[in-house]
Amino acid sequence: MQDLPNLFLIGPMGAGKSTIGRLLAGELSRPFYDSDHAIQDRCGADIPWIFDVEGEPGFRQREIQMIDELTQLAEVVVATGGGAVLREENRRVLRERGTVIYLMTTVEQQLKRTAKDRNRPLLQCANREQVLNDMFAARDPLYRATSDITVRTDRRSPRAVVNEILRRVHRLIDPLDAVSAPQKKVSP
Repeated sequence: MQDLPNLFLIGPMGAGKSTIGRLLAGELSRPFYDSDHAIQDRCGADIPWIFDVEGEPGFRQREIQMIDELTQLAEVVVATGGGAVLREENRRVLRERGTVIYLMTTVEQQLKRTAKDRNRPLLQCANREQVLNDMFAARDPLYRATSDITVRTDRRSPRAVVNEILRRVHRLIDPLDAVSAPQKKVSP
């Protein structure tokens, strides 16, 4: 695709941002970055440790700096942490520097996908479902306001999600070409 902008994936934990981001980057022959992993690499510590030592405010400050750096790169795919949209600075640079894709999923899917994950400090509590519902209520409006495209990931293969993202981004770039482009025939 010509003139394809940077692609930034936002959405709740367990939506598939890292998996889909890697596939999308591979499809486009672009570098992939996960902002949480980049923070861990830079700090030499995992996210739970950063939360323990610096608290959520300390982590969010590191996140602002990392997202600012990653969004300044050219021709990249970046997956952000689920809470990245909580800070206006992040929402602004994401919108200004690329196409933002909201990977939407249900709390039910989040519970299944994060059931055994111990690296999510905000889910280390007795009532994970309530925490996820509260986060969805607070963050969904921010995801929607920040994104150019919303794609559901529930009960879909990562490959199907990537294909939908590519189609929809292409339509954003050239709506007329997307309408007139011949469709590929699929063999049974």
